Amino acid sequence: MSVQGSIVIGGGAFAGLALALALRQGLGPEIPVIVADPALSTRPSRDPRATAIVAACRRLFEAIGGWDDVRGEAQPILDMIVTDSKLEDATRPAFLNFAGDVAPGEPFAHMVENRRLIDALVVRAEAEGIDLRATTVSSYDARAEGIDVTLGDGSVIAASLLVAADGAKSKLRERAGIATHGWEYDQSGIVVTVGHERDHEGRAEEHFLPAGPFAILPLSGKRSSLVWTERRSEAARIIALRDEEFHGELEQRFGLHLGEVKVLDKPRAFPLSYFVARSFIAQRLALVGDSAHVIHPIAGQGLNMGLKDVAALAEVVVDAARLGMDIGGVDVLERYQRWRRFDTMAMGVATNSLNFLFSNQSTLLRTVRDIGLGLVDRAPPLKNLFIRQAAGLTGEIPRLLKGEAL
Repeated sequence: MSVQGSIVIGGGAFAGLALALALRQGLGPEIPVIVADPALSTRPSRDPRATAIVAACRRLFEAIGGWDDVRGEAQPILDMIVTDSKLEDATRPAFLNFAGDVAPGEPFAHMVENRRLIDALVVRAEAEGIDLRATTVSSYDARAEGIDVTLGDGSVIAASLLVAADGAKSKLRERAGIATHGWEYDQSGIVVTVGHERDHEGRAEEHFLPAGPFAILPLSGKRSSLVWTERRSEAARIIALRDEEFHGELEQRFGLHLGEVKVLDKPRAFPLSYFVARSFIAQRLALVGDSAHVIHPIAGQGLNMGLKDVAALAEVVVDAARLGMDIGGVDVLERYQRWRRFDTMAMGVATNSLNFLFSNQSTLLRTVRDIGLGLVDRAPPLKNLFIRQAAGLTGEIPRLLKGEAL
């Protein structure tokens, strides 16, 4: 039986906190789990965004704890319509409608405000005895028998494994010399929360416009989260507008089907990009979430891809520990990489293709895609497959994504 050192996770957002809880659940308190992130000093979280948590990832949160703390505020997505139109079109006919549960009483996704779920995970991590440090991972020294991790507060931790969960601009990935392949889109995503007079009744809407998708995602109460894609220069212009001018741009895209619309927070624009790390692992280092990959939000799968990383890495580490293997050894990390890289590349290709197909002015492409959407809408087995794919319930599924404890 090998002697295992600590596990250090650099990054305390969704991926880092979820991984810490999954590892504690599977490994018990004998192997210390440390999460290091300066943002842990900010309580409560100030993250203004909201996220669609697909069914598989909701099962993960149920398995590791945390979902019960946000269940009452999580808005189920009961159905979704997809339209394809130009901004000036008087009507937006629905070409595709997704409705139904992935299992009886189980919607394919829920909308959750980021700050509420992050705060719930922090509270749960503290209760489970996970060591939360409001500091950075400043450096590390990896060798065959372990990895010494130096934190920003000067402490040094003798660990078996270091996990990079520190986001798209990961310093840990950079220090490991892991290159990325990808590009930046000439697009930004405008994110804003709005209130409206009428109830959305749990319906999500994705309006494909020439500049990119305009998504209306239902939140609890008469509120919705918008993810509004524009060319970068246009997005910068729009968020700089005065309130009444911004409202005019918003109403032109949102429409009046939910009554009068009111902006509830400050609009923010996030540049969009795509990249995949050339390797998800290095010596005693594993990348998860945005540290490993960033994809276009057109399919709403970015965070959920990161949580799939979490589920896969937690499973291979726990399995290795139970077999007496070195949890940071190359064989263990290679298993994680084999599990996740193909799925990640496939999702990257899919989102890039969707963005190319829908974010353009081509009349020919619009005709082709509308015919395709109409065919899918008339083929229930194909629609059900798409729903299960969107819900994260296809392929080789880690146990946590099935709702099974490690």
